[in-house]
Amino acid sequence: MKVYTKTGDNGTTGLFSGQRVPKHHVRIKAYGTIDELNSWLGLIRSEKINPEQAEELIKIQHDLMYIGSELANEGEQSSAIGIETIDEDAVSLLENWIDRMTDELPPLKNFVIPGGHINVSNAHLARCVCRRAERFITELNTITETNPVIVFYINRLSDYLFTLARKFAFDYEIEEIKWTPRQKK
Repeated sequence: MKVYTKTGDNGTTGLFSGQRVPKHHVRIKAYGTIDELNSWLGLIRSEKINPEQAEELIKIQHDLMYIGSELANEGEQSSAIGIETIDEDAVSLLENWIDRMTDELPPLKNFVIPGGHINVSNAHLARCVCRRAERFITELNTITETNPVIVFYINRLSDYLFTLARKFAFDYEIEEIKWTPRQKK
């Protein structure tokens, strides 16, 4: 099977339903950004991280594949065509991971400036891509209904990625640069 079909050469792409939509459609932006986020997580896993973090990221990458499939599915529920959908158990698991990492970190009283180590920076970049995906998904929700758990999951994933960035900094003994706003003169 060839990887190219030439059917998108006119600026459209096909959904699971067979419907063709412009490649700039918000649905395509939503699941395309999920794909980009998944690639960022793969990049983080490519660096030296502890096995537990790697396993968490692999689980999240699988979840993102389900979410991308749901978002690419126009008109029918993914479950109706045999694709697993994301559920609240996945959100709870993210919350458990966040809580576990947070318990190991010093309290946060300021915003932090991203950077200091490649893994810290990549986790923050992934967090930003996650927030962009969230914006596209919520925009998509203004024109059609999607699984509401997707937004819960993506919102929590952004929190997970922020906490993961902080955990990387802590584990690698990288000082977090706190952002303190200047006072007006």
